[in-house]
Amino acid sequence: MKRLLPLALLSASALAHEGMWMPSQLPQMADTLKAAGLKLNPADLADLGKAPMNAVISLGGCTASFVSPKGLVVTNHHCAYGSLQYNSTEQHNLITDGFLAQTLGEEKPAAPGTRIWVTESMTDVSAAVSSALGDKTGSARYQALEDKEKSLVAACESSPGYRCNVFSYYGGAQYWLLKQMEIKDVRLVYAPAEAIGVFGGDIDNWMWPRQTGDFSFYRAYVDKNGKPADYAADNVPYHPKSFLTIDGAGVSADDFVMVAGYPGSTNRYRTSEEVRFAIKDYYPAMQKRLAHLNALIGKACTAEEGACIKYASYRQGLKNYAKNFEGQLDGFAKSDLVVRKVKLEAELNRWVSADPDRESRYGKALSDLGALIDEQQKADLAQFKRRGVMDSQLFATAYRLYRWSLEQQKPDAEREAGYQNRDKDRLLGSLNAMDRRFAVTVDKALWLDGLKGYDSLPKTERIGAVDSAIGSDAAKAVDGFYASTELTDSAKRLAWVDKTPADFEKSSDPFIRLAVASYPALKALEDAEKDRDGRFLSLRPQYMDALIAYKQSLGELVYPDANSSLRVTYGHVKGYTPAPGTIKGDEDGAHYNAKGASYYVPFTTLKGIVAKNTGKVPFNAPKAELDAIADQDFGPYYVPALDSVPVNFLSTVDTTGGNSGSPTLNAKGQLVGLLFDGTYDSINADWDFTPNTRSIHLDTRYMLWVMDKLDGADNLLQEMTIVNLPDDL
Repeated sequence: MKRLLPLALLSASALAHEGMWMPSQLPQMADTLKAAGLKLNPADLADLGKAPMNAVISLGGCTASFVSPKGLVVTNHHCAYGSLQYNSTEQHNLITDGFLAQTLGEEKPAAPGTRIWVTESMTDVSAAVSSALGDKTGSARYQALEDKEKSLVAACESSPGYRCNVFSYYGGAQYWLLKQMEIKDVRLVYAPAEAIGVFGGDIDNWMWPRQTGDFSFYRAYVDKNGKPADYAADNVPYHPKSFLTIDGAGVSADDFVMVAGYPGSTNRYRTSEEVRFAIKDYYPAMQKRLAHLNALIGKACTAEEGACIKYASYRQGLKNYAKNFEGQLDGFAKSDLVVRKVKLEAELNRWVSADPDRESRYGKALSDLGALIDEQQKADLAQFKRRGVMDSQLFATAYRLYRWSLEQQKPDAEREAGYQNRDKDRLLGSLNAMDRRFAVTVDKALWLDGLKGYDSLPKTERIGAVDSAIGSDAAKAVDGFYASTELTDSAKRLAWVDKTPADFEKSSDPFIRLAVASYPALKALEDAEKDRDGRFLSLRPQYMDALIAYKQSLGELVYPDANSSLRVTYGHVKGYTPAPGTIKGDEDGAHYNAKGASYYVPFTTLKGIVAKNTGKVPFNAPKAELDAIADQDFGPYYVPALDSVPVNFLSTVDTTGGNSGSPTLNAKGQLVGLLFDGTYDSINADWDFTPNTRSIHLDTRYMLWVMDKLDGADNLLQEMTIVNLPDDL
């Protein structure tokens, strides 16, 4: 597998602020990082056993960080939204009211399945994986990769309490093994009221100026021996190897900042045809679908008491992603990305063709990749409609349980990934969570709606067992399913985990029967997908090898796409000039003058909260907050240059989904913010990084002000280490 040239051989100008860097790359970037303003030794950032990197943790979908020696964890409010929802009732809605545990005994268990992952090591296993793959292709290559990954993971997880995963980089040109401690006992400690944590709601989502208090706190617990364990009353707070210090002085415009976290995925190296497909087909369909599902649930949940609370977290995600796809489409409409991609591919093909050796190595792979992409896109369009069959949570659960029973008949090492012994806790967690995240009226409405989309498929792409079970009257058939099933009962649902395939095949439960009957067809579709994936595993690395070699011949750097593994990105606190006409007048976080110049300044303040407040959701600032602002009760969090307390700020760091909750660190590695969003102009940064790409951060001075002046979280303020806090003004 191809090795990249040392970064020192590449032009420094190519680095800019773009790129989500692997920690191991940072020492090679020392000169660039120092020039940008970093005060730490870059080699320390590559050491996952040292501060600050070993204080940065994953929540699985979000990032967080330790901020005390007693396992206190800070992350975004929206990252703890599911735990707030899980612990809420009609009588005591923690989402609306917020929550604060004044003592350890008052802390509440997080939602089932919540985990804290503490990364301990990243090991390059490219040579081992390459040897296992050989020249295999298609399904054989896919299976060889899966077998090798499971072998590496099993060896890594031989010590209890750890979770390991193999991640691919550069389209499969490199592989690294990530080892993480898995902390299972996670408890909810504190979150402000929704009117602070979600101020501005969906209207302000992905927008600037922004005044959102997007923060919350968890705590990690272990057994008395300091080892990860399931929840138990006598567990004790985890003592991390290090924790972040909070810089009470915060940051100013143009200051160096960096973000460490677990960004989900980016698509910077997809082909022009893949970009076209996203613009023309996938994104419009997904945006429409997500917005539709949100509206459907909003209507259906009112028919069953408590149902709207059960789906609050899910709806929040739907709204967020729907707006994301909408912004992506707007961004694509203003972008020349496809044109630039076509130009790059033409240059790459000319470079490959100019040398017989390069043509021999890369020529056929480049053309074959284009044909495979076309095949994949046709399959994706069919699957998009077919997925409606699984819009019933009960049917999806029944299918997962039946698949679990089948896989349990094999030796653990031969089971499908996701169905091994290491996955049982996750299965049980999801089954338990259904008690507070499922309502029959909503699930029924979702399934009926999904079946309508499925009905538009031609017969050759349909699932015969589903057609037979549903028949010509979907509404009547669906009513019968929900009237007869026992999967709504928690104890009976959990009992299926330990049953055999024969038990499933004898069952009279309609969802179980449908799962058994539809399994062969769904498994065949899965196998076809694996075969395509196996061919991509052959072709994508060759494409990336060619692209990397071409870019390096120009002295340019190719960093890996995000893939949910630990990354570091850096930049500066900085505003930007938006598209003409965006700013309509002077406001908090923006500037407009008589000559028509417009500029988004990098900070918003408490002034913006007052200006936006309407008293109605989502701009319903709490009275206590408005009173404190009116009384100018700013304490040591006041910034004279802003004549207020900073709330949010902008920076040039390169981030994406999964970075939510990531600690924003200053040049000394101290906590100054929490990454929680990007601007609307930056949404398609997943595909394209531009000079106007900006990330949005919660300023920790606002977090401290809310904790101090509004919520009385003195116990947590005393627990954390806060330095450089000015005297109370």
